[in-house]
Amino acid sequence: MMEQGRKAVRLIISGRVQGVWFRGWTVDRAHELGLDGWVRNRADGTVEALVVGPEEQVNQMIDLCREGPKLALVDDIEIHPAMGITPKGFVQKPTVDVEARRN
Repeated sequence: MMEQGRKAVRLIISGRVQGVWFRGWTVDRAHELGLDGWVRNRADGTVEALVVGPEEQVNQMIDLCREGPKLALVDDIEIHPAMGITPKGFVQKPTVDVEARRN
């Protein structure tokens, strides 16, 4: 259970979001906002992020991700509640093959 005033979400961001510096941009924005979590590419062409922190800053991050970096073209963001269990800081993780995880 998250402490009051904190929020954790898992984002699945689709569109032209790989090969446009989306992950590095996300790490930079998360550091600026003091958020914890991670971001990674998925083999299906989406970007996935776990964003944890004060509710207002998490909501700001979601709004920022709707635009992304200059070369990105975000079509959609799926927002899922998350447990928020993550070390302090915000990091870029390696690409994950979502199909391999299902098998």
